[in-house]
Amino acid sequence: MKKWPLLWPVLLCLVLPLIAAWFAYPDTHLPPGFGVFPPDYDQPMPGLNPTVFVVIALVELAFGVFLLFPSWFGFKTAAPAPQPSKRPFPAWFWIGAVLTVFFWWLMWARVTPFGDLVYYAFSPMWWGFILVLDGLTYRRNNGVSLLSSKPKTFVLSALVSVFGWLFFEYYDYFVLGNWYYPNTHIPGLSHGLVVALFLIAYTTVWPAIFEWYTLLKTCPKLATRYSQGPKLALPAWLLILGGFALIFLMTFLPYPLFWVVWIGPLAVVSGILIRLNIWSPFTALAQGNWTPLLLVALASLFNGFFWEVWNYGSAHPMPELATNPNYWIYNIPYVNVIHIFAEMPLLGFFGYLPFGVLVWVVFIWVGKLFGFDTSIELDQQSQP
Repeated sequence: MKKWPLLWPVLLCLVLPLIAAWFAYPDTHLPPGFGVFPPDYDQPMPGLNPTVFVVIALVELAFGVFLLFPSWFGFKTAAPAPQPSKRPFPAWFWIGAVLTVFFWWLMWARVTPFGDLVYYAFSPMWWGFILVLDGLTYRRNNGVSLLSSKPKTFVLSALVSVFGWLFFEYYDYFVLGNWYYPNTHIPGLSHGLVVALFLIAYTTVWPAIFEWYTLLKTCPKLATRYSQGPKLALPAWLLILGGFALIFLMTFLPYPLFWVVWIGPLAVVSGILIRLNIWSPFTALAQGNWTPLLLVALASLFNGFFWEVWNYGSAHPMPELATNPNYWIYNIPYVNVIHIFAEMPLLGFFGYLPFGVLVWVVFIWVGKLFGFDTSIELDQQSQP
């Protein structure tokens, strides 16, 4: 029962869309395409809405100004810590570099002497890249990285990543497919094998973002840039109840509320942690330290660039010859325009910022539920 205050709001997050769908879809009681995995449901979405586009663009521009000029928003300049001593690259950095380059080439080349190996390129490439990021942190941080210092946390983040991303695949059904996977019916690959490939691919999401975060923390000026800002304490119950309301309405209004896929669960899980006095990036925010919140958001954005570029290149310029079963396409209402070497529309990259925060708070929530350490801070000071 001690876990119940932690558990019930998340269970309600799972049930609320189903309750809403019972009324929103009186014939089937479920949204179209529900339950097909991997999701391949594609339907026409509302096209460009200039008003929505301009409003979102202005919000993103304002946030960019905030990141570039924090002193305009009340942040004080903090003296950066000394740069840690550098170490030689560890062995896993070079292993990761070989894996990344080889499987990147394989995934983009599509037709190679290696035959069916091309179908399996996505996950080895990403795990190679994760090792590269960890090796960079190791070198820049005097031999301290997630893999070298917190291997259990590193492995657990991969496990949480599988179930965490499945949660968002579940939510994607209720916004009628903001993303889908058109290459899941490749001849020669059974459905069971494709499902296995997807679950393995899901292991990479959380570790990649955490590796980017720890790498960004090795930049002394960036690590202190947002550490002395305004104190902002968010009300726990307002976040929880507001998140519930958005999640419920999302099923009835999947087009205007497509963004609730990320913001609704973020509000609920963050509210839970605040209410139960569990450390999260919002704890630091209430103390005036915006670094954890903003750097994990930026970590997600930087990683999102590689997600999108590598995904796009796996199918273009000839999508009909695509051999990557994990390839995805976005179908986002109102703003699905301006694609620069990415299936993600330009304004859609902004969504990676709250997603990074959501990844971290979900990891903290799972850690508290099952009793394992979730600290990804390598200096052992910022996160209890």
